[in-house]
Amino acid sequence: MHVFGSSGVRGVANEEVTPAYVLQIAQATGSVWDGDRIALARDTRTSGEMLADAAASGLASTGHAVDLLGEAPTPALQAYCARHGVPGMMITASHNPPAYNGVKLIGADGVELDRAVLDDIEDRLEATEFDTVQWDGLGRTRAVDGAGEDYVTEVLDAVDRTAIGAAELTVVVDPGHGAGCHTSPTFLRELGCTVHTVNAQPDGHFPGRDPEPIDPHLADLREYVRTTDADLGIAHDGDADRAVFVDETGTTINGDAALAALVEATVEPGDHVVSAVNASQRLVDVVEAADAELTLTRIGSTYLITQIQQLRAAGETVSVAGEGNGGIIFPGYRIARDGAYTAGKFLELVAEEPASEIAARFDDYVNVRAAVEYEDETERAAMLEAVEAAATEAVADLDTTDGYRLKYGDGWVLARPSGTEPVVRIYAEAHTQGRADELLSTFADPIDRVREDG
Repeated sequence: MHVFGSSGVRGVANEEVTPAYVLQIAQATGSVWDGDRIALARDTRTSGEMLADAAASGLASTGHAVDLLGEAPTPALQAYCARHGVPGMMITASHNPPAYNGVKLIGADGVELDRAVLDDIEDRLEATEFDTVQWDGLGRTRAVDGAGEDYVTEVLDAVDRTAIGAAELTVVVDPGHGAGCHTSPTFLRELGCTVHTVNAQPDGHFPGRDPEPIDPHLADLREYVRTTDADLGIAHDGDADRAVFVDETGTTINGDAALAALVEATVEPGDHVVSAVNASQRLVDVVEAADAELTLTRIGSTYLITQIQQLRAAGETVSVAGEGNGGIIFPGYRIARDGAYTAGKFLELVAEEPASEIAARFDDYVNVRAAVEYEDETERAAMLEAVEAAATEAVADLDTTDGYRLKYGDGWVLARPSGTEPVVRIYAEAHTQGRADELLSTFADPIDRVREDG
């Protein structure tokens, strides 16, 4: 039984992720975790307070005191956990649509839990065997103020404030009505930037845009960057552990290009870089040019973090890990995706060179993607069977680390089921739009035939 996917538990709130279900997840978690305190935070979703209340009850029933941080970015909770040496539970669905919510678990070191601990919690959940306590041993809850402010201070201390401030940059930040509303505008102002905001009012209905910070959702940000002559636009997802950028012309920077630029600025010869199987050739080129090593994993922060920990345990240096969706980890800072820190590191680059010129150095490839919904497990299985057949018949190098990835001499295509939504995702990359679209059809066409026949 796998309840925790590539980035925690996700589902439609009050249908799949109900208060009763979250209560049991919390009881299973509290039965496995040692210590007497657990921190709890949530993003801005309308269901967040309801589910956080259920989580607090479950944790208290297993004898744990609960520190209630309220609305806060996931990286702010992680910073609190590391600072106080307590584990944490985050109520969030990150980039998923407003109706979704979920649960993410953080260790006392501020790092997402590894698969072994998650397996223990899932075993408890499946068996409904919880270590609840008697009435006089119940945990108490207390509201904690200042976690967001402390987090902002830590991020400010970790980036080059002098260089960014001296550049006198103008930025537009779009937290997308999510948890970043509470921290990112303040962080950017403290860096010395002139800051404009859009969609910066916390609102779990996400009225301004969908929580996922992708180009079709960033029209307001792009327009605001153009009209204010800003140097950079910054967009977050619902829990602000991602950062996606818009250059000074109002053009969304490809996430793979941003990742490649940040790796190029950080990696040293002999370092390791960790990414997922949908990694762009841009990243491959940068890592090879730096005489470093690239390790690919399954898609999702859980797998990247596990690989980072394994490499570091073996004595290796991991300078950067991440994906082209804006979720980037700088292990020297913290083994956590952090949208504000990522924005700070990119601003260090923009302080030296316009964002459009940074992106232009990595525009040799075209990326396309598709997400095909399925109705039920039967249709999902039929889609994946069609993908497997197409992969087997193709004349290309096949990688099955996560789904089916075909590598050709001039590009690649990947199909895999999402770990957080009922869709099969397809990614393709090539030097031209036409070739990228052709590669995408390698898997899109057989999947479409399944839907038509169904």
